[in-house]
Amino acid sequence: MLNERSNRHEYVLQAARQMMNAARTAPKGKGIDVIEIVLIEGDELEILARKMENMAEEFGFKFFLRDAANIRQAECVVIIGTREQSQGLNCGHCGFPTCAARSEAVPCALNTVDVGIAIGSACATASDLRLDTRVMFSAGLAAQHLGWPQGCHSVFAIPVSASSKNPFFDRKPKEDINNKG
Repeated sequence: MLNERSNRHEYVLQAARQMMNAARTAPKGKGIDVIEIVLIEGDELEILARKMENMAEEFGFKFFLRDAANIRQAECVVIIGTREQSQGLNCGHCGFPTCAARSEAVPCALNTVDVGIAIGSACATASDLRLDTRVMFSAGLAAQHLGWPQGCHSVFAIPVSASSKNPFFDRKPKEDINNKG
């Protein structure tokens, strides 16, 4: 007899690996793959949540606290980012007339679109597998500050859960920090 409660964590990890595969196989601008994907669980979830709490104090964004609590409720987190690589189109979509004129601090628009499509593919897969998820800028920024995935910009995090109620929606705000957020 196999009780669902006893194998839920392993099921979620297997499903998260399918989300990673969906992100990897998502269409990429010019067919150039600059997407990096990592999966964290266990002690790494606490490291991420603590980083988010530290950033809440540093930046004064109270939603980082609420989102850190959500990270602690997740079984795992899929983190998707993009390595910076100009695609050489001189399209101006980034706000600069040519790729050469673009500041290094400004991401190539195609890279940003690629990470968005990868996130959408991962979340669609999670939905197909009846998992609870939420795309989090806050957890992605904290992961980026931790160097997860290494060398990436435009990083987003997708906490994953399989519970009776989605913990990532109908959330209560945490205490106000410096009245921001």
